[in-house]
Amino acid sequence: MYQTQYRRPTSLAEAAEAIGATAGEGKYLSGGMTLIPTMKARLAAPSALIDLRHVEALKGISVEGRRVRIGGGVTHAEVAASREIAAVCPTFCELANLIGDPAVRHMGTIGGVVANFDPAADYPAALLALGATIHTDRREIAADDFFLGLFETALEENEIVTAVSFEVPEAAGWEKFRNPASRYAMCGVFVARRGGEVRLAVTGAGADGAFRWPEGEAALRSRFAPEALDGARVDEGGMLGDLHGSSAYRAALVPVVAKRAVRSAGG
Repeated sequence: MYQTQYRRPTSLAEAAEAIGATAGEGKYLSGGMTLIPTMKARLAAPSALIDLRHVEALKGISVEGRRVRIGGGVTHAEVAASREIAAVCPTFCELANLIGDPAVRHMGTIGGVVANFDPAADYPAALLALGATIHTDRREIAADDFFLGLFETALEENEIVTAVSFEVPEAAGWEKFRNPASRYAMCGVFVARRGGEVRLAVTGAGADGAFRWPEGEAALRSRFAPEALDGARVDEGGMLGDLHGSSAYRAALVPVVAKRAVRSAGG
């Protein structure tokens, strides 16, 4: 690895001050599940790492009525084990429990995943389907406006994801078709229903990262059942293709995995 400096602030103000005082390119470090391997491969060489793991303002989970708020520094393991979230939206806990392996779940954070927006990350699909809000140290951003493209978000330079929040739906389902080696989603679908509104989002399959599937949503609004998706198709032109599966293969996976997600939601 390249030589770098290390800073460990305990508040958001200290974090902003530390990165502002960095000579060269500073990077915020949350769980480090993406940044550290990238540095090891010499694909990134920040002059300073600002470790956010000890910032108290990024901790904690709160559930008030049907409103859930999760701090940006909360780990996947903490989400998976949260009794508060499980009591109102167990599907979200199930999603967290299927991320990576135990080491990843105990180090990786929801804020780090959201800020990085890997095309196969699980949380972005859930946040899109839930109509979530992304909170930063400067503003609030709707999930629909936050995720812009492959590894691209609405975050401005040195902006920190402090929390995510969402309203609990009446029904929610998650299904993940995993790569057997990496456990990343080759196709993951999160579906949420509130009254007559249905939101369905896909991860692992799109070339630009997680996305909502309008045709699937329209079909499920008419009838919230797996069979409603019979005949629904996804354009393979926007799908990811790699050595694990072609774009046509992933396009074919989406309706199949979506049906399973709807079934798990009780549809």
